[in-house]
Amino acid sequence: MTTVKPLTGWGRGVPTYARILTGADDAMLAAAVHDAGARGVLARGAGRAYGDAAQNSGGVVADMTHRTRILHFDEADGVIRAEAGVTMDALLRTVVPRGWCLPVVPGSAHVTVGGAIASDIHGKNHRQSGGFGGHVIAFDLLTADGQVREVCPAAAPETFWATLGGMGLTGIVLRATLRLARLRTAWATVLQRRIAGLDALLTGLDAAQGPGEHSVARIDLSGHRVRGVLSHARPAASADIPPRYRAEPLAYVAPRPLPCPPLPGALLMRPATLAAANGVLRAGAPLVTSRVLPLPAFFFPLDRLVSWNRVYGRHGFVQHQFVVPPSAVDALGTALKLLAAEPGGVPLVVLKRLGPRDAGLLSFPMDGWTLAADMPASPSLAPLLGRLDDLVARAGGRVYLAKDSCLSARHMAQMYPRLPEFQEIRRTLDPQGVFRSDLARRLSL
Repeated sequence: MTTVKPLTGWGRGVPTYARILTGADDAMLAAAVHDAGARGVLARGAGRAYGDAAQNSGGVVADMTHRTRILHFDEADGVIRAEAGVTMDALLRTVVPRGWCLPVVPGSAHVTVGGAIASDIHGKNHRQSGGFGGHVIAFDLLTADGQVREVCPAAAPETFWATLGGMGLTGIVLRATLRLARLRTAWATVLQRRIAGLDALLTGLDAAQGPGEHSVARIDLSGHRVRGVLSHARPAASADIPPRYRAEPLAYVAPRPLPCPPLPGALLMRPATLAAANGVLRAGAPLVTSRVLPLPAFFFPLDRLVSWNRVYGRHGFVQHQFVVPPSAVDALGTALKLLAAEPGGVPLVVLKRLGPRDAGLLSFPMDGWTLAADMPASPSLAPLLGRLDDLVARAGGRVYLAKDSCLSARHMAQMYPRLPEFQEIRRTLDPQGVFRSDLARRLSL
């Protein structure tokens, strides 16, 4: 069944209209690919890409969220096969109680398997575990000729690594087989420290990089100096779990979702309000504190609020995420100064350390510092984002396509040196350009 309706990304930015195909099986998807028309077709999962990556103006968008079956789970070897519409949440609820975990998870449990592959998502442990693609054994890909191919890195490396991070432009991922990681308990010991100064924050993130560990820093730009709270998590031992949960150390304890408060966007985004909110968050984190938390509470803190993206008001917001090499600390500092001077305020700034570059041709992670900043959507943001993109490109960094809504084709070509290789593989797989998106048109992918 198809209906015409507007779609946006998670940032709730500029909507575009598409024909939405729902409830399609493999044969229906193949027919949609065959009959796509001039504007093409694109698969869409849970819609958690922040910008226009899962939009296809005037074309067909195949909604994959009904494809939620877990097809096979090998509990002995830690291998699971699932349809592309299965979410990280559904996978974790299945595997964690049996002593396994996804090696890499994003900031939201509502991302689908197909979306995780298309974006080659990364987590707070990238330096140790790499990106999501490094743990994908194989996937079934519906290509432009209507055929379904089983793709694995050994037999079809070009197609595999063009699809990992390829933003859905090589075909439609139907099913995937993933390798899991062993888990002792479903809890994490989280050490939090209040830190002042960018250098101290970077040192703290660099030092917290042991096996199985996850690290992230929340930065407050409302004062005269960069300040932040560094959170560092490691697997909790059974003896560390709160007594009431020790009988079932692998129980998946997810916090109960809360409704997002109906705050007026204009009031929330006032600099004085942001400064006060950041002050409360800093005060809530003592100089040093250690807590034992269920894995979802550490991995997915924003999931606690249902539809939290609406807190920015009816115009939505932009999340801008980039990475720069380890040596580009000056560029990182300049970016923070530009963000701190933004009149509309920057409610959320998150800093992480990434490890070696992933193998996907358009995968975002590379060795260096990655910064993600949330900002209320406004026409006045364009000059700021342009300056940030110039700065990142000169520093040898790149912008995350799954978060992007404003990058130019010129900057894209500068930031992703393997783009020509991706384009050549895409032309081979899809010579007529059947698979299209608003992002692909904007960036000339």
